Amino acid sequence: MSIWFHENINLDDISRQGLGTSIEHMGIEFTEIGDDYLTGTMPVDHRTIQPIGILHGGSSCLLAETLGSIAANLCLDQLEKKYAVGMNINTSHIKSAKQGEVVTGTARAIHLGRSSQVWNIDIINQKQQLVSTTKLTMSIISIR
Repeated sequence: MSIWFHENINLDDISRQGLGTSIEHMGIEFTEIGDDYLTGTMPVDHRTIQPIGILHGGSSCLLAETLGSIAANLCLDQLEKKYAVGMNINTSHIKSAKQGEVVTGTARAIHLGRSSQVWNIDIINQKQQLVSTTKLTMSIISIR
């Protein structure tokens, strides 16, 4: 059973939301949407590394919050003028990723409530090793 509010969600529509934002600047691409998850990739390059040539922790957080935020909003009926915004992010960095690699993040819901949502986002490297894990809490607000 799908957690998404609309049945016809496609990656092109999701990708358009990122045009002209940090999503586009950081090279994040949405690669897969399943019944209960959203996956995207981000290059480990000059935009996302720290001075010693490994993935910057803030870049990992940006990928995680991007995936969790987009996914959270895909669970809401936009006609009700509700929007999910980040309330808390907690990331544990497990393994480094080197310049030239691509990391992949997958967001999965832990809790989908009326006033809050909680998401887990795991980021892995090309060897399928865990790079970081994030718990993201979203607040559901009214934008009337």
